[in-house]
Amino acid sequence: MTENVDSGDPLAIALFSEIFMADQLARARLAKALPKGMELSHFSVLNLLSRSGAERTPAQLARSFHVTRGAMTNTIGRLDAAGYVHIRPDWDDARRKFVSISDAGRQARDTALSAIVPILNDAVKAAGTDKVRQALPVIREIRKRFDEPPTPDERTP
Repeated sequence: MTENVDSGDPLAIALFSEIFMADQLARARLAKALPKGMELSHFSVLNLLSRSGAERTPAQLARSFHVTRGAMTNTIGRLDAAGYVHIRPDWDDARRKFVSISDAGRQARDTALSAIVPILNDAVKAAGTDKVRQALPVIREIRKRFDEPPTPDERTP
């Protein structure tokens, strides 16, 4: 006997179907536009480091992107191998490291940004600037909801 599962709110299902598909398509389009060898995860880390202007630990970066420390360590390792970041030990705690963007990393980020900005601008223009301005607060509220820890009934058993 199968359990009758609530099909959910059709509006919520339609909204998130569109969000998920838009995310998948945007990521694929942007990944193709990035400079050879750069992945979207690399650009994201470089962009955060460039915009913040501050060093971050790998754990802080992992939390910022909601990925595991292992995944972030892999990304940082690739960025380091490309010369895009500097990694230094924490002089107070030898177990910790700090990551900062290098001049080459800033240049790579700027090159990547110049490749993807036209794509982003075109999408906003096609949707309509006023519509995007109206949608942005709603999307921001949805993002904030998912940035909160899961409630007890959302956790998997």
